Amino acid sequence: MSKEIFLQKESLITSKTDLKGLIVYANDDFLKYANYTMKEVLYQPHNIVRHQDMPKTVFKFLWDYMKEGKEIFAYVKNRTKNNDYYWVFANVTPSLDTRNNIIGYYSVRRMPNRKALETIEDLYNNLLRAEKQSIHKGVEMLKDFCKSMGKSYNELIFSLQESK
Repeated sequence: MSKEIFLQKESLITSKTDLKGLIVYANDDFLKYANYTMKEVLYQPHNIVRHQDMPKTVFKFLWDYMKEGKEIFAYVKNRTKNNDYYWVFANVTPSLDTRNNIIGYYSVRRMPNRKALETIEDLYNNLLRAEKQSIHKGVEMLKDFCKSMGKSYNELIFSLQESK
């Protein structure tokens, strides 16, 4: 049975990937929480830590934003090497060269607002059910959810992190 690992308030999980999503850098907090060594994650797909409870819709939003050169915020449930899990509040940003070409991605994750996770877990469960029909259904559901809250996706996620 998997158990939840809780991030410490001062934890700052960082990683960098190339354009294909292969890990080119991971800090000590990344390795500590994911329970991997640098040798095990270097040049491996970042989805090595993706938990099966994560809706594909969230990652579609993430990639769509980043391909446009925009940063994105997300709540992500990650999987450890031994199949435990931990929630993070993630900020993912494209890395640019001197000519503003995207050359990779940089992600910083920190402790999520526990209160926000109640909303997020319900939303993600609904998205997973919708995705059984199609990813398009999940995308539409997430857009509708944001619209019902009167916020863009990033505004919604950031406001949940800031809520008391």
